[in-house]
Amino acid sequence: MNADFDPAALKGFLANRFGDAAMTLQRIGGGQSNPTYFVDYGAHRMVLRKKPAGPILRGAHAVDREFRVLEALAPTDVPVPRPMLYHDGVEPLGTPFYLMERLDGRVFHDCSLPGLSPAERRGIYFGMAEAMAKLHAVRPDEVGLGDYGRPGNYFERQIGRWTKQLRESPSDRIPALEAVADWLPQHMPADDGRVSIAHGDFRLGNLLFHPGKPEVIGILDWELSTIGHPLADLGFCSMTWHSTPDEYGGILGLDHAALGIPSQREFLDHYFAHAVPTAPLERFHLVFSLFRFAVIFVGIADRARAGSAASADAAGKWPLAGRFAVRAQEIIQGARPWSAA
Repeated sequence: MNADFDPAALKGFLANRFGDAAMTLQRIGGGQSNPTYFVDYGAHRMVLRKKPAGPILRGAHAVDREFRVLEALAPTDVPVPRPMLYHDGVEPLGTPFYLMERLDGRVFHDCSLPGLSPAERRGIYFGMAEAMAKLHAVRPDEVGLGDYGRPGNYFERQIGRWTKQLRESPSDRIPALEAVADWLPQHMPADDGRVSIAHGDFRLGNLLFHPGKPEVIGILDWELSTIGHPLADLGFCSMTWHSTPDEYGGILGLDHAALGIPSQREFLDHYFAHAVPTAPLERFHLVFSLFRFAVIFVGIADRARAGSAASADAAGKWPLAGRFAVRAQEIIQGARPWSAA
């Protein structure tokens, strides 16, 4: 088990809070996220998430924010694991961490949902839309998250942030990505004033489903969450229909009807049928999501070249930046339909 801390230190910490008991520890996940572990301690079945060791980007891996949003949402209808405790000190694990309850359910990392029937696949996608609608129905100020981010002008600020990160990258320029960066501020819809908690990485692989029903019982991985706009999450989730299985696990090129997977239009309609009224999703929102993801891949590749990436396959993300940029350009130019996939 490849833990980045001494398991005995965690056992001692838990003993001080729950009394002495047997402990098992298992690292799960990977990629660029916060280190995550299953922890069984006596009768307690938990998940531990901690800030990575070593140098990190300013504002990244903020596990305190993750814990805060879980605490705020726990009493609402939004399905989240129950937060248990947050520890801000360097000791005993080297970095801050938190514990939350471990839920039993299903996580689908393959968006084609192998092994399920067409009816089950359709239910899973609609369950994802309903969970997103529940999240976006929460008013941040009513759950103590009014200061969780800056309200208003979300897309304007995000375009500025990601364009700045792109222009500061030491990597070779990607002409298609530069063109998309120039297009976005010129085609940004007027701000409709909608403010919600934006998850930031809302996709099938970050949802825990009931063991036997197409119902989300836990929205996971909140490290990118902030105060934002609901269409940011909806546009990001829609990228599933615009990326291939080898491009971060999308479903582009698959026979959706045969698989039972709803079209993007059906998914959007289901979301809006359950969501608080908001502006419609436009081409801009999908292009922005593709742009943001491409810049994230540039950053991952930059860290790989600098020797500070969080996973061994980080360097392989560089080609994806160009592919997502070209996909965004195709949507801008009308060469690819953006809402009827």
